[in-house]
Amino acid sequence: MSSIMPQPETNPIVACTVSRDVQNFDLLIEDMEMALGENWGDLGFAEALAFFAQPDADKLEFIALAMDDSDEDNLVLMGEIITRAKAKDIKIILIAEDVTPAWLHQLLRQGADEFVPYPLPENELQAAIDRVRAPAPQMAPTEAQVKPLNSNGGSKEGALIVVHGLAGGTGSTTLAVNLAWELATVTKEDPPKVCILDLDLQFGSVATFLDLPRRELVLEMLSETANMDDEVFGHALLGYEDKLQVLTAPFDLLPLDLITSEDVNRVIEIARRHFDYVVVDMPSTLVQWSETLLHAAHVYFATLELDMRSAQNVLRLKRALQSEELPFEKLRFALNRAPKFTDLNGKSRVKRLAESLGISIDLQLPDGGKQVAQGADHGLPLALSAAKNPLRKEIAKLAASLHQLGQDADKSDAKAA
Repeated sequence: MSSIMPQPETNPIVACTVSRDVQNFDLLIEDMEMALGENWGDLGFAEALAFFAQPDADKLEFIALAMDDSDEDNLVLMGEIITRAKAKDIKIILIAEDVTPAWLHQLLRQGADEFVPYPLPENELQAAIDRVRAPAPQMAPTEAQVKPLNSNGGSKEGALIVVHGLAGGTGSTTLAVNLAWELATVTKEDPPKVCILDLDLQFGSVATFLDLPRRELVLEMLSETANMDDEVFGHALLGYEDKLQVLTAPFDLLPLDLITSEDVNRVIEIARRHFDYVVVDMPSTLVQWSETLLHAAHVYFATLELDMRSAQNVLRLKRALQSEELPFEKLRFALNRAPKFTDLNGKSRVKRLAESLGISIDLQLPDGGKQVAQGADHGLPLALSAAKNPLRKEIAKLAASLHQLGQDADKSDAKAA
């Protein structure tokens, strides 16, 4: 292609930037040169489609698809570039400046592997390159490879922790993912075994938060839980950093009544047999199997914010559970983006909210700011992307507290025995 930078035969091109004009992304040029030296080229949007049909495209490891708000008219074209690249098994790193979240989300859904905001944060492009070059995540071990959690053959079941968002954007998935990670890393010696189950079958985003693929195997397992055994369940899980096991939401958007209470019971029972902690990320909608998890959960967190929609939804939930004589008191309310300690007016509002709803706010989570969204976009828990973030610190404290309670309970049971 005419716009591919000429390279010596000894420097094969392993990557390309694809953009309307790469000169608009001067920092990208610098970072590509730093990461790849002379082993990269540049293509325009239309040129990229033609290049993918050439034999040289087979040597590409990835493309850096760069765009800004001036490129919104090229959305269809960029979607086609992603589709063609995926067909050639070429990874895609999105470099985006001032694009709308909906537009970015659509391109990620079409198959882009990584997203890095522009201007490029320091070392972020290299980190994205390292991730797309890394081997695919390994599946969890089968039953033959899973050791019982306890010396008595695993008769003691792990703790079930459920997280339920009472409104969109209240941080339920953020809490579930980061709590699972903090529990999995709560101790360096003999850390607990932890898995997270994403039961939001329609819009579950645990896979996105941890940069894991969604696989058809999950749907197959959920559709036939009567035939599910330890081996089938193990194959449906994906490992994250060799510390956390994840059951992602299915690849396609599915009706929430696809699974029944019996299906959910089978899944959580088998998970608790093999893990010390099982964290469940729930859909915000109440479904027929919500009651199953409410009864089974050791801790059931309900996330809300300091606003009218959350207050109204708490009242609706309270009426619904009490009318069915279900244990509403079992809910532990977690206030997301809670006021700072010095915000006396905000603290007063929290107190009035709790009193007017007749609930107790058991957990107040600080506002983590932009780092929370950035960590999720990069597929990293806050402990790995922003360890000093105030939200991360609070979730780490929560994990340590839950783990200590679990250890104390184990000691009490041992003495009683």
